[in-house]
Amino acid sequence: ALALPLEPPDARCAYGPHPAQFGDLYLPDGPGPHPVAILLHGGCWRDAVDLTYCSEAARDLARHGLAAWSLEYRRLGGGGGWPETFLDAGAGADFVRDLAEDYPLDLSRVVALGHSAGGHLALWLAARQAVPRESELYASDPVPLAGVVALAGIPDLAEAARLELCRGAVLDLMGGGPAERPERYRDGSPAERLAPGLEQTFSHGVQDEIVPAECVRLYAAFAKQRGDALNGDAVQLDILPETGHFDIISPRRPQWQHVRSRVQRAASGKRKEGTR
Repeated sequence: ALALPLEPPDARCAYGPHPAQFGDLYLPDGPGPHPVAILLHGGCWRDAVDLTYCSEAARDLARHGLAAWSLEYRRLGGGGGWPETFLDAGAGADFVRDLAEDYPLDLSRVVALGHSAGGHLALWLAARQAVPRESELYASDPVPLAGVVALAGIPDLAEAARLELCRGAVLDLMGGGPAERPERYRDGSPAERLAPGLEQTFSHGVQDEIVPAECVRLYAAFAKQRGDALNGDAVQLDILPETGHFDIISPRRPQWQHVRSRVQRAASGKRKEGTR
């Protein structure tokens, strides 16, 4: 998967001055306005992996009617970590408003889609409206989302740190463990900032050896229970058989058709008034 070439985008746009602050935009045919999938790649938040391996998925989404805004962002080893990686994810997502001035995008149908560490960031985008004003990660008016789809995502950073996922990358990302940096884990882990009223879909391979499926099972159960209590979250958990970590993000694999349908469903309806 990581050796695949870049599928050329229709436009590459900078959302900030750093070389890693850009995104690739893939547009469907037709006049639009088109629903938008904000796509965040994985790679353990490290700069050894970039957005290239997700480009086929982005182009496939565009062929099926969704504009794909594939984000690059500062990562560990390239100016990222706390808080830069989070701030870039937020700024890149909010940049869809600027893109909509030049391209036919439907801002009422924006979904976040992330793979692996990008799944963590996609879930965090969905939860960041709950980040308090005093936090380094606070944004006054984050772009509203209609839903979020996490593929082999990492929803609970404290649990990921305990399990030493990504060879300890969580500690590098957060600048320490949960006991050392509790405020960072409160603001940066989706498990701590669950936002009610937003559809969340988790697709995970039963054969995933990089992010074990049990991590997302626990979180999905918690999110559903909490969402029900808050009159809210629609949580869908798909554990896919005969599926590994990268099968779930590649249009060359049959699992991708299922993933695409989940993204299309999340983007199919306009946001309910009063929800983000």
